[in-house]
Parts: sequence; C-alpha cells; structure tokens
Amino acid sequence: MRPARFLGLAAALLLAVACGKDDAPPQGGTALEKLTFRHLGSPGAVDLIELAEDLGYLAPVKLDYVGISHGGPQGIQTLLSGDTDISSSSFNSAIVKVVASGAPVTAVIASYGYDTEEDAFLSQGGYFVREDSPIRGPRDLIGKKIAVNALGAQAELFLSEYMRRGGLDKKEIRQVELVVVPPVSMEQTLRQGQVDVAQLYWPPGGPGVRKLFSSEDLYRHFTAGAYVMSNRYLRENPNTARHVLGGIARAIEWARTTPRAQVHERFRQIIAGRGRNESDKIIQYWTGFGIPARGGVLKDEDFQIWLDWLIEDKQIEPGAVDPGKIYTNAFNPYAQQSVSQKPEDAP
Repeated sequence: MRPARFLGLAAALLLAVACGKDDAPPQGGTALEKLTFRHLGSPGAVDLIELAEDLGYLAPVKLDYVGISHGGPQGIQTLLSGDTDISSSSFNSAIVKVVASGAPVTAVIASYGYDTEEDAFLSQGGYFVREDSPIRGPRDLIGKKIAVNALGAQAELFLSEYMRRGGLDKKEIRQVELVVVPPVSMEQTLRQGQVDVAQLYWPPGGPGVRKLFSSEDLYRHFTAGAYVMSNRYLRENPNTARHVLGGIARAIEWARTTPRAQVHERFRQIIAGRGRNESDKIIQYWTGFGIPARGGVLKDEDFQIWLDWLIEDKQIEPGAVDPGKIYTNAFNPYAQQSVSQKPEDAP
C-alpha cells in the first residue's frame, strides 16, 4: 500500500484537478516536527494514507513502510511497541477494548465503513461457504472451521453477533473454530475444503461458493473502523499529526468524488510503483471506502454501538470508558466548530 512517488507532468495535472475539487480546509504553516511517518500496508490493496501521499497531500512528509498489516489488533500492537506512528485500519470494537484497557492511544480519523449510498467495497464481501455446503444458518456453524483475517477483530465480533442473533449461547459459540488466513488466500482455502466458511472481502472469483451472510445483514450505514495513534505522538508531534491526518481526510474526499475508473487506475499505478511483486486483481472490486462522514470525522455513535455490545457480552465493565475519550477530531481539518474537542483538549 505504499504510494508510488511519481512527479511527472501527468501526476502534477491530476494533483491540480484533485486539489481544486475537494475544497479542503487549508492546513496551517506551522513547522512540522517530523518529516517521515511510519506505517503498515496490505498486499494488493491501497491504504488511505498511501493514497494521500500519492496525491501529494502529505508533502513534505514521506511515508516509511515498515511491514504488512495482519489486522487491526496487530496494527495497534505495533503502535504500542513504537514500531509505527499510526495503526493499520482498525475495527472500532477493537479500539474500544484497547482504550478501555488503559492503553495510551486514541482513534484519530475514520478508515472505512458501510455507506449504502457509496456502495462500499467491503459490502460486496461477507462470509461464504461452498455451494454444496450443508451450512444454511447460524446453528450450522457449531463445530465448524471459519477462516478470518485476525482474531479479536471485526470478523470475530460479526460472527459472534450473527450466531447470537440465531439463538446460540456462549458455550455453543465457543465451539466454532476460528482459523487465521491471509485475505488473499481466503477463497482458495475455502474451495480446497480446508475450512467450512471464509470471510471474503470481495466477490468470489467464480461459481462454486455462495454467501452465507454479510456485515450489512447485521449493521448498515456506519463508520466501522479508524486509524489510531499514540497519545505521546500526538502530544510531541501535533503539527505533523495534523498535517498527515489532514492529508488522509482530503484523500477520503478525493476517493469519494473521483470517478471510480480513475480511482482504480490510480490504485494500480500505486501498487505497480511499490515493486513488491503483488497482484492488483482485487482493485476491480473496489467501490469506495464507505466512510459516511465527510473527511472521516468521528463521533460518539461510531464507538457507542460496540461499547454497548462489549458491556452486554461482559468483555468490559460498565463505565470503563466514555465514548468521547476513545477518539479525537482535534487534528482533522474537516471537523466542524461544533465538535466539542479542540486541539488543546487532545491527548
């Protein structure tokens, strides 16, 4: 997901058009504390922060790719260990759990969601079984193997919610075996019979499999994930944080307002320029980041739904954390003046 660093005439023209159409609030001229920014990426896909760099929105800051993202919890762990400056895109429920545990991190901008108006990329995916599978509903999952991209993240929560709505109790839900499989290998693993169900992020590549359920069957039109940064980084490097997050916010709007074919082509150029011997096959299925809020501005409701779920599931104690303390919009230039958090209130 690291953007290619093209500076040719064509890129300059695209940048001029993009800057003119997204109507982004101006960013301040205060000196930046750091000019490099460490991040994770995913093979065959383009992350918002990489898109922002390729569009020229991060200059003079340059990204430093430090490794592959294996899911939100792992991304937050690399942040806590000091290996990155921003997490990979993380499911909001995982963020709630981490903040409730006392970890000194804060969500800073939305990274993906389910916006039915935008026909979000992730809404095309879901949980799939083979065509001849006897699995038809939640109770059929007992004793089965399910491939997910990471443990303790969105895939696990959605599966638990699907089974809970189907009448399964906690003991029955624990009988389902989750198997961690890289997203690019999910479909092959399912077709070969190594698992009974697989979480696919895009439509299957041919007949022989069918969708069991999707995230949209459970929840609709919401911000599902965000980027997280350490409170220490935000305190010590507020100008760099504001500059980078402002660039990500502008990239969100560029992707939202630019024709899909043009976005696809830009993604393919970024992937080719990384030189990591990766396929750009899944780009054809991308239909949007699905972020409902302009510029990725966060709100209490983005986290309250998962906070309530985790309390009901007894994973965290009531009152463990206030939703307004999980995130900040202080570094997002698209945040309205009515947002209660101001830069001086940031962690």
